[in-house]
Amino acid sequence: MIHHANASKFEEGVTKEDAYEQVLLQAEGLFDGQRNWVCNLANTASLLWHAFRSLPAPSNEVNWSGFYIVDTTIRDQLILGPFHGKVACQTIALGQGVCGASAAMKKTVMVADVEKFPGHIACDSASRSEIVVPITDTNDKLVAIIDIDCALLDGFDEVDQKHLEQLAALLSRSCDWP
Repeated sequence: MIHHANASKFEEGVTKEDAYEQVLLQAEGLFDGQRNWVCNLANTASLLWHAFRSLPAPSNEVNWSGFYIVDTTIRDQLILGPFHGKVACQTIALGQGVCGASAAMKKTVMVADVEKFPGHIACDSASRSEIVVPITDTNDKLVAIIDIDCALLDGFDEVDQKHLEQLAALLSRSCDWP
């Protein structure tokens, strides 16, 4: 397993399924012997970004991929974690926007058109669709969310949901959460 920058190399035009499988394998290798959540989320944000960039449209139109963490000082809000993309909202209240809704319900939320989502928070006005996947610790306590935005409508599907939920489970058991 490659444990350095080459882990982010994805062949142009791979299938989405293949790219996600590579992300999961690379993440597992990078997490081997490393339980620090900051380190693991930073590497995962990079893996996701480079994987999406290798795919054909609409997946290569992802304009933000990263994480929000449950704020340990104010438990009813999320705070920005490692990501790739434009500068983002620093905090999001639980229940607010797509991220806050997913966090509050501890369920994946996939939105085909963010303009139609009540209370959507537009950190990047180019974002048109979004998928958010909660990460819970081994005691089912919410610790973070995976947040991916796409500049196209209907940018995500069941393949994304399935693999991002697998990634969330891997992160759950691979990190020592605050």
